[in-house]
Amino acid sequence: MSYRDKYETVIGLEVHVQLNTKTKVFCGCSNLFGAGPNTQVCPVCLGMPGVLPVLNKQALALSIKIALALGCDIQKNMKFDRKNYYYPDLPKNYQISQYDMPLAFKGCIDIELEDGSAKRIGVTRAHMEEDAGKLMHDTGGVYSLVDLNRTGTPLLEIVSEPDIRTPQEAHSYLTVLKQIIKYLGASDCNMEEGSLRCDANISVRLRGEKKLGTKVEIKNMNSFKAVKDALTHEEDRQMDLLEDGEKIMMETRLWDDKKGVTASMRAKEESHDYRYFPEPDLVPFEISHDLMEDIRLSLPELPDKKFERFMNVYKLDKKDIEVIILEREVADFYEDVVKGFNDAQNVANWVKGEVMMHMNERGVDIAGLKLAPADLASLVKMAKEGALSYLVAKEVLRECIDTGKKPESIVAEKGLRQVSDQGEIEKIVDQVIAANPKSVEDLKAGKENAISFLVGQVMKMSKGKANPRMANEILRSKLVG
Repeated sequence: MSYRDKYETVIGLEVHVQLNTKTKVFCGCSNLFGAGPNTQVCPVCLGMPGVLPVLNKQALALSIKIALALGCDIQKNMKFDRKNYYYPDLPKNYQISQYDMPLAFKGCIDIELEDGSAKRIGVTRAHMEEDAGKLMHDTGGVYSLVDLNRTGTPLLEIVSEPDIRTPQEAHSYLTVLKQIIKYLGASDCNMEEGSLRCDANISVRLRGEKKLGTKVEIKNMNSFKAVKDALTHEEDRQMDLLEDGEKIMMETRLWDDKKGVTASMRAKEESHDYRYFPEPDLVPFEISHDLMEDIRLSLPELPDKKFERFMNVYKLDKKDIEVIILEREVADFYEDVVKGFNDAQNVANWVKGEVMMHMNERGVDIAGLKLAPADLASLVKMAKEGALSYLVAKEVLRECIDTGKKPESIVAEKGLRQVSDQGEIEKIVDQVIAANPKSVEDLKAGKENAISFLVGQVMKMSKGKANPRMANEILRSKLVG
């Protein structure tokens, strides 16, 4: 038995979500990503003397929406606080955040474990705050540049309970959380652009021990894979230290993705180190019952409920559903296609196969394909009913996406409709038999893979228009009997 079996890992995650608002959380500056450095700033987000912050109502509404979707209890009364610390990318030298009266408490996220069982991960709290700017360091170590466009971007920080026991559970938790937030339209959750960031707290202890071990925070992880890899490395590092009789220091460590290791950054701060006190420029306020109910009623069907409905209505395989409902827009597209051609499994095969292949190939979402659900429904129907071979239908789909033309128009213009006339196919079959004597003998000798080759030759000679089922039947009748 490995000595690592002596220990148990305890993980809690702090996820920062940039909210999808047009303007920043306490001022009217644009919240658009990608603008030139320091072009989206004003005296408020730069913390100039005499300015006053004003809370963005949309940021509050999106925060409440996320908290409700996570099953949190929303605070009726809330306030903001000043979190004091110095960073070069935080001009005010304090961050407006929430401390003892956050937006929400006591939520949960259900994840699926590797063995197929379910586990519930608690959400301790969700609180609103503003983001800091961004430092860009000279690779030579001579200077650093600062871009303050991100300063004041609205954030919701979601803090999990220390219920996570493995790096894989952490990965699953983040995957489900991201899916829920994207379903709500509250954030694009793009980790590469920093709109979703995760800090992980990890400790290890002897199995059966109730007291938590010494906590280490890991930062600088820019993908879910990086989170999983960093946690895997860190639990190994901590277990090795304990096994060697050494102490674990409470600290913040940075993940080095290239080297695959964590490195010490600074001693870990406690809440008292930030000297929180109530934000004097933003008075405590009450969230109205009407606002709460309006937001509650605006919640879309969430992934877990959509999964259950797809299972009951469309009778699809579990893995097919997981792929199709991963993004809300793809799930909506799928349902619109089924309305046009009521063959749930056939449509699912096309959506998770050819449609998603084109999305990945072009680096766009489902809307970026500009493919009308009715057009895909028409194409799937033609393929199912034998008007087009599957191979031709795939090429028609590509042209639909490339040109925006209707599938019926492409089929008519190019004369692609499948040939199902037995006489015509029989003529082609005879030519294929004459041209491929070895494959003919193989088939007669019982080598079944020869039939696939011969049918392929029929399809090639007919330019993909022959009905493959009929070609197969005619070949067998002539060669096998």
